[in-house]
Amino acid sequence: MTAPIGVVRRRGRSIGRRPVRILLGALGIVVALAWVFPVYWMLNSSLLPNVTLERTTPTLLPFGGSLRNFASVFADGSFFRALGMSVAVAGIAVVCCLLFAFLAALALSRFRFRGRRSFVLAVLFIQMLPAEGMFIAQYKLMGSLNLLNSVVGVSIIYIAAVVPFTIWMLRGFVAGVPADLEEAAMVDGLSRTQAFLRITLPLLAPGLVASGVYAFLQAWNEFTVALVILQDSGSQTLPLWLRGFIQQSASRSIDWGEVMAASTLVAVPVIVFFMFVQGRMTSGLVSGAVKG
Repeated sequence: MTAPIGVVRRRGRSIGRRPVRILLGALGIVVALAWVFPVYWMLNSSLLPNVTLERTTPTLLPFGGSLRNFASVFADGSFFRALGMSVAVAGIAVVCCLLFAFLAALALSRFRFRGRRSFVLAVLFIQMLPAEGMFIAQYKLMGSLNLLNSVVGVSIIYIAAVVPFTIWMLRGFVAGVPADLEEAAMVDGLSRTQAFLRITLPLLAPGLVASGVYAFLQAWNEFTVALVILQDSGSQTLPLWLRGFIQQSASRSIDWGEVMAASTLVAVPVIVFFMFVQGRMTSGLVSGAVKG
């Protein structure tokens, strides 16, 4: 008994597409390996002694490696002080950015008021301004407020720099949730606040997470503003601490194993945070699709 013509054609198409899928999958694996290799090289070098790293033949596997380089980094007590500074600054920046940007995005998407378009254009214009052009003004402002070398001072600047783009991101998420959902919930007996908290807010969770990740990365990795505002060696974020650690190592010939260990310690919190939030983002997207 022969198969129908339509079934034969579909089988032929699937067989013809299989080599293309295999080729694209192999290409994706190559690209992923090229992206992961620098991270692996940093971690591998952090476990090897400096004598091994200075050889002309690279060592791709950390055979004979140890945690001695990490112990040397931990011996420098300034690491934990810089870690606490970065966590505090990034935490304040994320919370405040999400709060301000979320309220602004709701106002832009749900209400019509005079100057709305001008405000959106102003947000986009602020994003076009080079950060370097405002260093002097920011330094004088923080100095006049006695906020130099403080968590609050650098957090204020980070919030001001990240909020405009965060507003733009959240505005798209808020606009993608129909206001009819809230109105239908209000018809069923919920108040406006209850309808927003039970219907709209869960659907906006992926946008809040994505915006929070962006704000966290900007605050955690930022270097130039911190270099201007945080000039005291006792109040430095991790990027500034890493620069000082490299300079100290250069004074006695650079120990690349210790430098790579320090770089790994700076990068690990970001990787852990992103891996944790990535699962929440995926679950939020799925739940939002089901509820919608």
